[in-house]
Amino acid sequence: GKTTLLHILGCLLKPTSGTYKSQGLSVENMNQYQLAGVRNRYIGFVFQAFNLLPRFTALENVELPMMYNGLPAHKRGERAEYVLDQVGLTERMHHRPSQLSGGEQQRVAIARALVNDPAIILADEPTGNLDSESGRAVINMLLDLNRAGKTLIIVTHERVIADRAAKIVNLLDGKRVT
Repeated sequence: GKTTLLHILGCLLKPTSGTYKSQGLSVENMNQYQLAGVRNRYIGFVFQAFNLLPRFTALENVELPMMYNGLPAHKRGERAEYVLDQVGLTERMHHRPSQLSGGEQQRVAIARALVNDPAIILADEPTGNLDSESGRAVINMLLDLNRAGKTLIIVTHERVIADRAAKIVNLLDGKRVT
């Protein structure tokens, strides 16, 4: 239920009933092309499995969402370098995912999620594949983005992460529980 909710919020799935508005737009009647546009403009995704393309460098992985926006190559490169610097990966931007630690890969995934300056960041178990130190660094980075004004929605089973949230919504069998 939690991941399904995240996919609905991220316009990857449509709700089976009811209405859903994202950024003031009713999304339930949009086609897949329109939903992709909403995702690319307004939503950044951070997944547990990182979902980096193994043949691409960190820089190329971060540039990818901007390609779909039609941004010229030189602007994509500049923006991707800037965002990778923000997540502390300037020295690692030309490395492929297999050459990066789990924490570095997750920071590349965060940079990719941020590169289009989305209003909303959706994170599905963002620390699930990380050691505790890397996990703390990733959560601190996400919470800093939230404090800077980004809407942040994290799905987690880890109580220590949930306890740091401004608001907690518990789900059980796909339904909200108190």
